[in-house]
Amino acid sequence: MKSIPLHVKILIGLILGVLWGIISVSAEINPDFTTHYISPIGALFIALLKMVAMPLVLASLVVGVASMNDFKKLSRIGGRTMAIYICTTMLAISVGLGLVNLIKPGNQLPEATRENLMNLYAQNVASKVETASTLEQQSPLQPVVDIVPENLFYALTNNTQMLQVVFFAVIFGIALVRMSAQKKDFVVNFFDGVNDAIIIIVDFIMLLAPLGVFALIGTLIVEVAGNDLGKALDLLKSLLWYSGTVILGLLAILLIIYPAIFTSFTKIKYRKFFKSVRQAQLLAFSTSSSNATLPVTMKNCEENLGISREVSSFVLPLGATINMDGTSLYQGVAAVFIAQALNIPLSLQDQLIILLTATLASIGTAGVPGAGIVMLIIVLEAIHIPVAGISLILAVDRILDMCRTVVNVTGDMTVAAVIDQAERKQTAKDQENQLKAMV
Repeated sequence: MKSIPLHVKILIGLILGVLWGIISVSAEINPDFTTHYISPIGALFIALLKMVAMPLVLASLVVGVASMNDFKKLSRIGGRTMAIYICTTMLAISVGLGLVNLIKPGNQLPEATRENLMNLYAQNVASKVETASTLEQQSPLQPVVDIVPENLFYALTNNTQMLQVVFFAVIFGIALVRMSAQKKDFVVNFFDGVNDAIIIIVDFIMLLAPLGVFALIGTLIVEVAGNDLGKALDLLKSLLWYSGTVILGLLAILLIIYPAIFTSFTKIKYRKFFKSVRQAQLLAFSTSSSNATLPVTMKNCEENLGISREVSSFVLPLGATINMDGTSLYQGVAAVFIAQALNIPLSLQDQLIILLTATLASIGTAGVPGAGIVMLIIVLEAIHIPVAGISLILAVDRILDMCRTVVNVTGDMTVAAVIDQAERKQTAKDQENQLKAMV
């Protein structure tokens, strides 16, 4: 009997999670049951994924950099990756700004709903503002300083510090290249073995994926709905224009822009691409975390898409840290939506400021749930919009966070495929030039 594919099991878990959430709220089952006996399963699943994320980044990147033996190649991959990431981020924000100005969802929000939301989430806004205020007080060069880990072991135990681990792994890999072959091979073989062991651990963790997804989705619905599913649905309906604008923008990137990019620069058909990465996409949707999904993202890219380890180990961890196309689009839409809802006109200059600020903010957005809302406050303050306005979108932020994480992760994999194809062409060209030189 043919076994059920893992992605189908995950999808079944997701559907059952939705059903449990609805039944739990409708039947007025005590929310404590979900909190105490179902939610921990989801938390355990995410913790397991995060457990292997940092060691996997360190081991795979050290091996990838050390195996290059070519600083020119490393700088070429790094330069291309950063350039594409910045371009796709700005393109995503532009799509969001175009849609929100065209649809004008803020004008559809009833006055009564606006006042209700402002009062309901006032306390949540205060905590987010305090976090954003801390970030704003930092020097413009602080992100550069933060790249360097003061303590590697601390960075390895903190999933928000992935860029620090990437920095150390690159430096360490470069140092290995300059060592004698005997010593270098010993260290590289060690990290190569660690990398292979972690991949096997990821396979073990994925056996829990359907149950973990069930728990995460079921818990989310219970938390959002509280004791009144009807009230939660009414709240979601009032923000339908805003949510629809964000999701329409995310779909445009996911189904039009990304396919256009990888079919233009790679030989991969878009159907094969989505078929190959659906595990990572489903996990991204369930966990709302690029970092937690990273081990599966790397595994899908290497095993299903045939992307080389030296490319995936560099491009994907970097993308999980600085490439947030979905989050950037959401910040552009949310900022203009809030301005429309508060009847504050925005000039072309204001929207250009949103484009620039959201691009820069995406680089500092940690790949964890809810981080985008903190960066949105910085965007709002840059265009002088009252930050209390984020209370208008907090009701649906968790759900939209799941959707935009799918785009974030898919963007990372798209860029990895493009970079890998470019490197293969470059390698073939270099080999051809070497043969001509020998002749």
